[in-house]
Amino acid sequence: MQEIIEEIMAYEPFTEQEAADKKLFLDKLQFQENLLTRENTDYHFSSSAWVINPTYDKVLMVYHNIYQSYSWTGGHADGCADLLFVAKKELEEETGIKDYQLIHEGLFAFDILPVQEHYKKGQLIKEYYHINTAYLFMAKEDQMLHIKEDENSDVKWIDVAELDQAVTEEEMRPYYHKMMEKARLLKK
Repeated sequence: MQEIIEEIMAYEPFTEQEAADKKLFLDKLQFQENLLTRENTDYHFSSSAWVINPTYDKVLMVYHNIYQSYSWTGGHADGCADLLFVAKKELEEETGIKDYQLIHEGLFAFDILPVQEHYKKGQLIKEYYHINTAYLFMAKEDQMLHIKEDENSDVKWIDVAELDQAVTEEEMRPYYHKMMEKARLLKK
């Protein structure tokens, strides 16, 4: 857990919201118990992959069954302190791709994301927050994709200009726009 705290401490926020989330984590949340597991029912770590194509005009997304929206890949840490590993594992499980590369060292984004109350496998899950780390990857579009049917019903490359139409979870749109803006700054 100490490595995660150090990585977050070293992270340079890209937005005011990220700065506020970093401050909240460092001031208060890091002292909570079980942040790496769902045993903490208020806050726990998740990790996501933001995957762009080599021309920076498409992003790889999955259609999330619970939220009925396209989203980045990712998942709960479930006890694993290597959040980059979690992002890679979820990327491979949810899309089937194997040929990709990390194109930004360390955290690419850090957010505390609200997760709305929902049902999973017939059980009500109360509202909680993901302490989310995100990493930036690049992959070619010609790879075979597969759907992780217990969580998603589609996986595809989405044109960045069509993100707002594909992402029906309006509260996530600003995060995805931030990711693309930041990725394009790296390209220059």
